[in-house]
Amino acid sequence: MELYIGLDVSLASTAICVVSSNGKVIRETTAASEPEELERTLRSLSGTVVGVGLEAGPLSQWLHRHLIEAGFDTVLMETRQVKGVN
Repeated sequence: MELYIGLDVSLASTAICVVSSNGKVIRETTAASEPEELERTLRSLSGTVVGVGLEAGPLSQWLHRHLIEAGFDTVLMETRQVKGVN
């Protein structure tokens, strides 16, 4: 099964949402905001991780670089909202 991962990163922990290719939430969990811990958690999933998205923030470049080097197709996403745009 193809899996898509969303990471909501904070200083101490990262919320992880795993979604199938048809948009069904498969799993929600947390892990320490450490590259090795996130990699371990993603590798433990049953299925193929197709893409990982994480919000831009203070830890993002560090985590992004590690996940890319670990072989995950990872993108940074800006979460800024613009007023008046629907």
